[in-house]
Amino acid sequence: MKSVRVFAPASIANLGCGFDIMGLALDEVGDVLEMSISEGDGLSIVNCSGVPLPDDIEKNVITPVVRKFLQMTGNTAQVDITIRQKIYPGSGIGSSSASSAAAAFGMNELFGSPLSEEEVVICAMEGENLASGGYHADNAAPAVMGGIVLIRGYEPLDIIKLPVPGDFYCAVVHPQLVVSTKEARSILPKAVPMHDAITQWGNVGGLVAGLYSGNIGLIGRAMKDAVAEPYRKGFIPGFDDLREKILSHGSLAMNIAGSGPSVFALANKREKAHKAGEIMDKHFSALGIEHQVYVVKVSNRGARLTAY
Repeated sequence: MKSVRVFAPASIANLGCGFDIMGLALDEVGDVLEMSISEGDGLSIVNCSGVPLPDDIEKNVITPVVRKFLQMTGNTAQVDITIRQKIYPGSGIGSSSASSAAAAFGMNELFGSPLSEEEVVICAMEGENLASGGYHADNAAPAVMGGIVLIRGYEPLDIIKLPVPGDFYCAVVHPQLVVSTKEARSILPKAVPMHDAITQWGNVGGLVAGLYSGNIGLIGRAMKDAVAEPYRKGFIPGFDDLREKILSHGSLAMNIAGSGPSVFALANKREKAHKAGEIMDKHFSALGIEHQVYVVKVSNRGARLTAY
């Protein structure tokens, strides 16, 4: 029997303008899986995280990831997985992708790394498809690879890892409001007006240019969402007021994290991120909404082995 213990980080998708094509990894917060393989042909998943998950493994995002890996590599095995640490589902910081990335990375390690990093992402996308009904990599890619990523295209998958200039920090608040990814996607229009599309294209180009050039002001100006946010911000009480307060205290941008309900603020200094976290805490406390606040560094490290 071979075994590994794997950590995969939380992530933030979209980054405002990059709907389904951009995401970043967060430090410290994430999922931990203990995985082993032995002779046989089966899969068991045991949840010891304290976070409620489906008892039926067919509803667990790990299952299609494991099956995809075995299919891609032509292997068979008895795979036993214990979930030791879990991001709360529906948190908006890549709960499904953290488990999916950890499972894909762990399988690759257990079998001697037959897959490339991009192929590991392809495996992780199977979990995202189960969770949200679509093959998108804006959470899965940073959870596997770390840093900030751009998915240039999906047919075929073309992932570009972007530079992270300086010390970037995120303040993230997760209010105890359940917004499923499927629900958040269902309210979006099927067609985007040309004016909004042009605005979004300009912002994506500006964000990529800002990251490569280290132009902090450009990064902040570009992280605006003309496509999804106008429809999704209604899930988050006081969204516009919260953003106005956060930006007035030095953060570069504030956006919905993925499909929500989490909200994140990006800052280029730790103290500004902590101030954003304080504002988030006061905002949701005043509304009587239970919440958790994280202030963490943007991480250049993705899924990795970790000590038992």
